[in-house]
Amino acid sequence: MTLRIGMIGPGGMGQAHIHRIHSVIAGGRVVAVADLNADNAAKVAELIDGRAFTSSAELIASPEVDAVMICSYGPAHEVDVIAAIEAGKYVFCEKPLAPTADACVRIMEAEQRAGKRLVTVGFMRRFDPSYQEMKQLLDAGEIGEALMVHNAHRNPTVPEMYTWDMAINDTAIHEIDTMRWLLGEEFTRVRVDKPKRTSHRFPHLQDPLVLILETTSGVRVDDEVFVNCQYGYDIQCELVGETGVVRLGDQELVQRADLKGRRNRLTMDHNQRFGTAFVREVQEWITAVSEDRHTGSSSWDGYAAAVVCDAGVQALEVDGWVPVEMLPKPEFYA
Repeated sequence: MTLRIGMIGPGGMGQAHIHRIHSVIAGGRVVAVADLNADNAAKVAELIDGRAFTSSAELIASPEVDAVMICSYGPAHEVDVIAAIEAGKYVFCEKPLAPTADACVRIMEAEQRAGKRLVTVGFMRRFDPSYQEMKQLLDAGEIGEALMVHNAHRNPTVPEMYTWDMAINDTAIHEIDTMRWLLGEEFTRVRVDKPKRTSHRFPHLQDPLVLILETTSGVRVDDEVFVNCQYGYDIQCELVGETGVVRLGDQELVQRADLKGRRNRLTMDHNQRFGTAFVREVQEWITAVSEDRHTGSSSWDGYAAAVVCDAGVQALEVDGWVPVEMLPKPEFYA
């Protein structure tokens, strides 16, 4: 049977997911949409030959919808995720699960009351082949224990609506989750270093910045966040172990050489760079939901990332280290 998916927030990311589900992913179809922009909902519904609901609550409650995808603005996630849980429906929520740790706690409480893990958070890098190979090498002990990890997250540019805290909550959150998954540890403290600002930024931004994190065993992780680098979407990661180093390779399949030199084309956005990861992530979710089981990142992962982000945003405003203070992990998420 085809999994009937209702999507809340069919904007740029949502429509990219719809295209993937309807063209290269098996077992599912988006049959309904809901959006604060009623005209957009109607337009997308017509394109997919589906139904436009006037509210997310109506979509979630509809018997025509088996599972829910949430691709809306972060502050709207909590209400809809909890509604999906209370309706007993599996829900895939794009990051962040919610903008604050407190909101994530309320989601976890609702899920535990339901007695079933229903929430998957859209941390797609866990499905990227290069990150997966890096984790396999580390877990196999081929480079000894991890000592340091160096990351860079560079975007060509961001719109003026990109606020100062989004460097942590919207951008660095990807490295925060990926490093938790890669290292198998939680973070205990964070700080933010502030280099010289680029002239290409909006005045309200600190750009670039470097987020420094420390894990329970003392692994040092740094993340350069540079969202107005101009030249491309450039994701870098280098894992330094006791006996070797593993780094993400160049993602391009073709290298060109001519009178201008030797070079390759750069990706310009996350859909280009992580297209394979998005497909793998959503395919696994659709398959798992069809088999009535949970897969992927959990509500706990969404909470853990939010706690670190909260500390990171605080570190933007103070000098020195800020502690990461997490609740004990419930057995429900073990």
